[in-house]
Amino acid sequence: MDAMHRTLKYRVERELLDEKSLEEVAQRKTWSDTHPSMKEHLKDSLRCTVPALKRRLVSILPVLYWLPKYSVWDYGMPDLISGISVGIMHLPQGMAYALLASLPPVIGLYTSLYPGLIYIFFGTSRHISIGTFTVLSIMVGSVTERLAPDMDFLIVNGTNITAEVDITARDSYRVQVAAATTVLGGLIQVALGLVKFGFVGTYLSEPLVRAYTTAAAVHAVVAQLKYIFGVSPTRFSGPLSLIYTLKDVCLLLPHTHLPTLVVGVVSMVFLIATKELNSFLSSKLPVPIPVELITIVAATLISSYSHLNSNYTVSVVGEIPSGLSSPSAPDFWIFGEVVGDAFALAIVGYAISISLGKTFALKHGYKVDNNQELVALGLSNTVGGFFHCYSVCPSMSRSLIQETTGGKTQMAGLASALIVLVTILKLGPLFQELPKAVLAAIVFVNLKGMFKQYSDIVTLWKSSKIDLAIWFITWVSTLLFNLDMGLAASIAFAMLTVILRTQMPTYSVLGNIPGTELYVETETYREAREIPGITIFRSSATVYFANADLYLEALKEKSGLDITKMIIYKRRQEAKQKRRERRAERRARRQAKRERQASKAAVQPAAEKEEAGRWSDTHIDSDVTEEEEQDWSERENGTVFVIPTTPETPDGHCRWEYLKGGDQDGTSLGWMSESQDGDTTTLGSVSEDTLSRDLEQVSLGSLGKWTWDIHSIIIDLSTANYIDTVAIKTMKNIFRDFSEIDVDIYLAGCQASVVEQLEIGDFFSKSITKRHLFASIHDAVLYCLDHRGATSLPRFKPSNDRDTSTKL
Repeated sequence: MDAMHRTLKYRVERELLDEKSLEEVAQRKTWSDTHPSMKEHLKDSLRCTVPALKRRLVSILPVLYWLPKYSVWDYGMPDLISGISVGIMHLPQGMAYALLASLPPVIGLYTSLYPGLIYIFFGTSRHISIGTFTVLSIMVGSVTERLAPDMDFLIVNGTNITAEVDITARDSYRVQVAAATTVLGGLIQVALGLVKFGFVGTYLSEPLVRAYTTAAAVHAVVAQLKYIFGVSPTRFSGPLSLIYTLKDVCLLLPHTHLPTLVVGVVSMVFLIATKELNSFLSSKLPVPIPVELITIVAATLISSYSHLNSNYTVSVVGEIPSGLSSPSAPDFWIFGEVVGDAFALAIVGYAISISLGKTFALKHGYKVDNNQELVALGLSNTVGGFFHCYSVCPSMSRSLIQETTGGKTQMAGLASALIVLVTILKLGPLFQELPKAVLAAIVFVNLKGMFKQYSDIVTLWKSSKIDLAIWFITWVSTLLFNLDMGLAASIAFAMLTVILRTQMPTYSVLGNIPGTELYVETETYREAREIPGITIFRSSATVYFANADLYLEALKEKSGLDITKMIIYKRRQEAKQKRRERRAERRARRQAKRERQASKAAVQPAAEKEEAGRWSDTHIDSDVTEEEEQDWSERENGTVFVIPTTPETPDGHCRWEYLKGGDQDGTSLGWMSESQDGDTTTLGSVSEDTLSRDLEQVSLGSLGKWTWDIHSIIIDLSTANYIDTVAIKTMKNIFRDFSEIDVDIYLAGCQASVVEQLEIGDFFSKSITKRHLFASIHDAVLYCLDHRGATSLPRFKPSNDRDTSTKL
């Protein structure tokens, strides 16, 4: 026992010493010490030294970091093989995805060339392949067809309008729209990167991105149906446009062009068969078989020699100009009409880029800079827009090929760009007879991986219902509201789930694991025991304006103390006590008066005096009001309120004690009473034959499962990383209300930033000082026990058949 006393004394002294040290540190550290002024920030940012200049140049142009260290002997051949493999994939994907964007196929080749070259200089990922991507192609296609529909380019012949569309004028304007949207999206990405807004991608959770790409795959399929069936459905825009387009395609199925359908089906069967063979032989092949390239070469040769376009009216790619196009500024007047689409393209493209980049960086042990990736992608889009490119981002399939074929650095991107450049300069016209149905088949087959993401529904159902709700809402909203509005609705719903989860955290009461300094949830861990007289309260979420009221209500519920009722009861009891005192004074005065009258009227008959005395006592007792006889048996959460027998202090206050627990109907507490002139002072006391019982005779066993006097509440704030003004006011109200019923409040586990915010919010005062703060729950418990006169922590003997980590 002496050792326990010494340990307790040491721990309390240690806590007090830490507390003083904390106050001294807080006094030494002022606001100016921890928060430099704007002038100092500006001065530091403008200070230029040779090492600082070098670091800034390297951060702006990462190529200056890795290119001088590049080893041709170690990395040259792997990068060359990887680049050629990826370049071969760029050719069919570039032309096929250009159809998704409703642009000429050559624009897809331009998009596979220029942005990738820009990324080599500014990017920090070594394995991603920048170029065309399904989702962004569909998003660009929705913009181009909305602003440049076929109806606006019908050929006028005199007074008659024919059904023929001026394809040259339409495609030219669509290229301008796509370029303007791309440049604006790139400028948005650069601006966000310069202001260090790279963390914006973290708001797009993995379930949201996967559901979004899955829904985009449905849009891609519907958009390519017209090329597979050889029909011309009406183009719809706005909400439910996907439903209307699919309905129109179904109505046109009787008019399917059979030669086109045959070409598309045969191409899909060939692609699926060869890809499966490619997967089966992947372990034995040093380089994957270029399935798409073989398909388009074979289809082009067959179409050229069989004259599919002239003999069977199969739609082909058409003229592909050779050579590079000269750069030109986009039409800036279009910016106002595409700003929303550009922002959506910027966010989606960056989210896909950073997710792929971090995946490969984690696998190969290097770091990807979020903000620099945003700048690099933005510059790729901005510069590419001046060369008639549309929005780009990495492709999962190309990036995997670049990584699995041994690519080591961004030089692999240079090799793939050379393959595309040669194709544009010399080989482009050879693909003029390529059927568009073949490109549509390539899109269909490449979407297989996205459609496999429907298996996420089963996985999320087992792991997280909230993430499943995000997945489902994202998928539905993207299908119904199109890609831009669907993305906005998805992000809004994801943010709403975050707010709802912070408003519905887990509130728990902590108990001590016997023999340790650990405090865990009593409802989860069987061995946890609450400290007699102390309630330790914890919330799993940060306290802020959205859940401050819920936090206070949960504290009342978990502590078993209804502050409002207790304060009302206390004030009424104090009022009754004052009335008793006044009645006692009146009774004393009347008694003195009766004595004086008795001495004067000693000659009166004894019977008359006795009758007068009975009448007087009856009259005095009738002063008891109905309110004083009210039954206070109703209790909240099994809380019992007791006025002790200790006398009042000179300031008129007395010490209150509260017993928590007991049965809800109050039957086991009926014998607890104290009567003063017929008034009941203990809830549930209505019997008149137990007035002589002493309150101290109450045993814990008679009050229910677990019961003790509550004198302290410890609030664990270790889960809070910040605290706002509303939460500070709530904490002040907690201290004020509980102090009125003589319950002490302490805060434990506050982070330094939270303490600083409490200071700024004027939380501390004469009644609430830093002596109410403790570094840990255990220190707070030791202080409470010492402050209330307890000798040590209660000793519990854990059962042998239970482990302290066993959960219910």
